[in-house]
Amino acid sequence: MARDSYCMSNAPMYINSYAIDHIIGESAWAQRIRKRILQVAAYDYNVLIAGPSGTGKELIARAIHAHSSRSDKPLIPVECASIPSGLFASQLFGHVKGAFTGADHETAGCFRAADGGTIFLDEIGELDLELQAQLLRVLQEKQVVPVGGHTPVPVNVRVVAASHRDLRQEVRAGRFRLDLYYRLNVVRMDACALKQRVEDIPLLVEHFLAKAAMENGLPLKRLSADAIAMLQAYDWPGNVRELQHALERAVVFNESTVLSPTAFEGVFDTDLELEVQGQVPTSTEAVLDALPTPEKAKLAAESLRVGEDEEENWPTLAALEEAHIQRTLKKTFYNQSAAANLLGIDRKQLARRIKKYGMQIPRRSPGRPARS
Repeated sequence: MARDSYCMSNAPMYINSYAIDHIIGESAWAQRIRKRILQVAAYDYNVLIAGPSGTGKELIARAIHAHSSRSDKPLIPVECASIPSGLFASQLFGHVKGAFTGADHETAGCFRAADGGTIFLDEIGELDLELQAQLLRVLQEKQVVPVGGHTPVPVNVRVVAASHRDLRQEVRAGRFRLDLYYRLNVVRMDACALKQRVEDIPLLVEHFLAKAAMENGLPLKRLSADAIAMLQAYDWPGNVRELQHALERAVVFNESTVLSPTAFEGVFDTDLELEVQGQVPTSTEAVLDALPTPEKAKLAAESLRVGEDEEENWPTLAALEEAHIQRTLKKTFYNQSAAANLLGIDRKQLARRIKKYGMQIPRRSPGRPARS
């Protein structure tokens, strides 16, 4: 009996394959999620993992499976967003031979492929209401009816679902079934945006650089302190996945074993990310929003030093922007790519601001040799 193409795993995931030590970091969130994984894994309840894209929701699901009593059975991940609605029932519940044109053989479907193990329904919030109803019936009755068949087939699976959407909001908006939400949300776990655990970035960097070296047979590389600081100041809208890809690109295009901020030139698509999010700010807002909290506090303190009787000297946003750009350029030894990364804007935007404020960029930066 064939397995369907949307069932993305063909082999059981054993307990050591995705143990909790793959959850990298020592932040409060990382320690808490590792503890919760072990607690949740001991029970057979359904789990809903919520959090932004790129935060490791599938890694959490795999760790739950790996530490559960089902670890010697398959974990079947299903990317719900990629399954055409017309193929949903066939792919998840299987079909009998001759059920439709082209059904030349019987298929098991993802639920039967996961029998005895775990099925991971990734991005479940992308299913339309009709498909949600079909899924709900399977969860309620714990059996599937293959397309073209009439005989229910019992299935013994644990369901772990994930979504980057707030499913409670989706329920309120009428886009997600309340009864399905309750079926899935027996145990809720929250993945964490990288910008909320920047203290984990050094350990994540070490992990991904070691992984890149091992997979590609390259010398192990490391980041300079300035590069680490730059990565911690960045907002990471793509979260851990974006960090991993940024490091991989830096490794590919830089021969030095110590990666400085210049190794990340052109890595961050800040403009694209802001446009996709629909949050393109004004130029001043872009700079101020990119500041780490200590810098924001410093600027606020500087502004508040102006007394009420000196309002005519109150600095404008443009003045604050110019002053901060000057400080950032000096900090990065006038490397415009590194400065742009720290400011959360691209190099062209920075160049326009340098021209706007008439800033002078020295040919030889203080304490550093001239760039070639």
